[in-house]
Amino acid sequence: MSDAVIVGAVRTPVGRRRGSLAGVHPVDLSAHVLRALAERTGLDPAQVDDVFWGCVSQVGEQSWNIARNGVLAAGWPETVPGTTLDRQCGSSQQALHFAAATVLSGQADLVVAGGVESMTRVPMGSSVAGGMPFSDQLRDRYRGVEGFADDAPLPFNQGVGAELIAQRWRLSRTQLDEFALASHEKAAAAQDAGAFDPELAAVPLGDGGKFAADEGIRRDTTLAKLGELATPFRADGVVTAGSASQISDGAAALAVTTSEWASRHGLRPLARIHTAVVAADDPVTMLTAPIPATAKALRRAGLGIEEIGVYEVNEAFAPVPLAWLAETEADPERLNPRGGAIALGHPLGGSGARIMTTMLQHMRDNGIRYGLQTMCEGGGMANATIVELV
Repeated sequence: MSDAVIVGAVRTPVGRRRGSLAGVHPVDLSAHVLRALAERTGLDPAQVDDVFWGCVSQVGEQSWNIARNGVLAAGWPETVPGTTLDRQCGSSQQALHFAAATVLSGQADLVVAGGVESMTRVPMGSSVAGGMPFSDQLRDRYRGVEGFADDAPLPFNQGVGAELIAQRWRLSRTQLDEFALASHEKAAAAQDAGAFDPELAAVPLGDGGKFAADEGIRRDTTLAKLGELATPFRADGVVTAGSASQISDGAAALAVTTSEWASRHGLRPLARIHTAVVAADDPVTMLTAPIPATAKALRRAGLGIEEIGVYEVNEAFAPVPLAWLAETEADPERLNPRGGAIALGHPLGGSGARIMTTMLQHMRDNGIRYGLQTMCEGGGMANATIVELV
């Protein structure tokens, strides 16, 4: 029986907005991780059948099919195609799902999945400029619903959605700030222990230096400092910039094939893609779909939540993983053990592949059989992926 396996995973360190990666073109970020993936796995780029690349703001420097441009900038053969996709924050996780489906169906032997986002150079929302993505008909459907702003170009606001989640699950400001602080503490501990080092490909910079470590981790933050931050989404709200993911720059890439093809070509599988699903939920609250996506993935996998050794639930906003914990009754000690997007950052189109790369390394370091990754996405969607160590 055929399967889909990941034979390589690599990422850049994640840069803060206007930070160390601000001077690097997103095409070059993409090219960098593609080259690093080939070097670390030993795969021959000429044998890559396709590149599926996530990117959310496909405008300006990230337009014109950045997947193909990244392939060419990497120096890979002109015979290697690429396509760019957008499932909002889950774009590169969806790229992994498409890659798995493509090799399982026999349409390809070796596919690279990943993504990129330079939120410094192409700010979030750039692709909306000059156009209204919500029609009158769509507005009519949700007019009057709590959290829907009828007069806004983007009437579904993720920050407001996070506040609605906090309200529904009765999450306090203190709970959110404590979760945010823990994310920074876990990420700092992992960084100090060198846990991220095997998955990172340092990025050469124009000044001759190299960007070699995630720079979003705030080691000096405290509950007191977090408690001083404003609540921008609601005057009486509980969500702040401190309990939200960071605006970031970065890229990541994964190589996907079958066990049989990997064996024949000297590639070593890291993990099997056990189950891959996508789900959708209320688009106004927007961020709750990881809950039904997880249930769907576990059901299809025939596994219980207690059988999963690590969970990566993207920290778009602290209420998202906290509500997920409450609904799934998962072990909080297994959640985002090396920190998440609150500390490490969230380069939209690259985050799915970044998270998978980090989770795979944690699984390998700790001999964990099953890992589950899920992340909320604009429009009220979520991908969920279960991988099995091999």
